[in-house]
Amino acid sequence: MPKHPSRRWRVPARTAPDLSAVDTRSTAGAPGDKGATKAACDTLRGRLTELQAALYAEGSRSLLIVLQAMDAGGKDGTIRAVFAGVNPQGVRVASFKAPTANELAHDFLWRVHAQTPADGEIAVFNRSHYEDVLITRVHALVPEAVWRARYRRIRAFEELLHGEGTEIVKIMLHISRDEQRERLQERIDDPAKRWKFNEADLAERRHWDDYQAAFTDAIAATSTTAAPWYVIPGDRNWYRNWAVLTVLVETLERMDPQFPPAPDGVEGLKIPA
Repeated sequence: MPKHPSRRWRVPARTAPDLSAVDTRSTAGAPGDKGATKAACDTLRGRLTELQAALYAEGSRSLLIVLQAMDAGGKDGTIRAVFAGVNPQGVRVASFKAPTANELAHDFLWRVHAQTPADGEIAVFNRSHYEDVLITRVHALVPEAVWRARYRRIRAFEELLHGEGTEIVKIMLHISRDEQRERLQERIDDPAKRWKFNEADLAERRHWDDYQAAFTDAIAATSTTAAPWYVIPGDRNWYRNWAVLTVLVETLERMDPQFPPAPDGVEGLKIPA
């Protein structure tokens, strides 16, 4: 396996990805078949747990994970699979739905900034500030000049976070249109998943090409050295989970969080009976 396998999914700074050329069923770089890759996920999850514990104990830096995808793209499933068994202390998930009236009365980054990770934390954004250059563009909710200006503001916002000690990883879980159809149909057919079905998803599906264009431009404008984007093939859940775990473990290993040293006088101390 390459020394840095996550590079295969990383989008170089200010580069437009060709989403139509991505094989969403790809298993490139996987450590083996489905079974072997799931086993590798267990190993990576254990390493993630170790690194998260060190990050939390160190308490001076943080990690922000941004997950974006089309509807039924696998954001919830990814969060469950990747963080299964990880100590919930120090890991927080923030989901961004349609903004409230109060949120709309503020700048578009206001509600997002409030959810960024504190020192020692990992925060996972299930959708994010990128909705303000995706759905707002596709449905013309704001003028083009407004959403285009947001690219620059997003870069500045993420640079601010990075400068304050927050490492940022942005991941697009990329599924095919056919895969989305199958997943939406499953939500209709499976009583255990029917609660997830939303008729609005069918309306949004008609804008598939518009969303692909919006994703392409947003990623091109905001993938930076400090806050890179990764486009991960998402049709095969087991491969997707392995890829996301690989990106996160590589990122945390590069951060190299350390457990703080014992206070003076503690090492070698024996507690009396």
